[in-house]
Amino acid sequence: MNKDEILAKSRAENKNKDVYEQEILKQASESAVVVQMVLATIFFVTQILVDNGTNWGLWALVLSANMTIYWVKYIKLYRKFDLLMAIIYTILVSVMSGYHIYSMIVSSTI
Repeated sequence: MNKDEILAKSRAENKNKDVYEQEILKQASESAVVVQMVLATIFFVTQILVDNGTNWGLWALVLSANMTIYWVKYIKLYRKFDLLMAIIYTILVSVMSGYHIYSMIVSSTI
């Protein structure tokens, strides 16, 4: 393969997208997930300290970002690790969502 063929193949793979911009978007996505986790931890601990119980729905929302990232990575890259993590996060999100909805129904005054 000569230099021009390699360059043409690279352009076709990246579909004329800016590689630098893709890397920035990846870093922004990872940072957003970290910020979500920090805020959820602060809210979670504060809620426990003021004795208002536990809001599992908050964690379900936060973990759903990781769940989505791993599912997309698995669908695009077909890596077993990404599938395993996607399944684990899906189970966590499902259990926390289910418990949160159950708690709301039980405590409902309707």
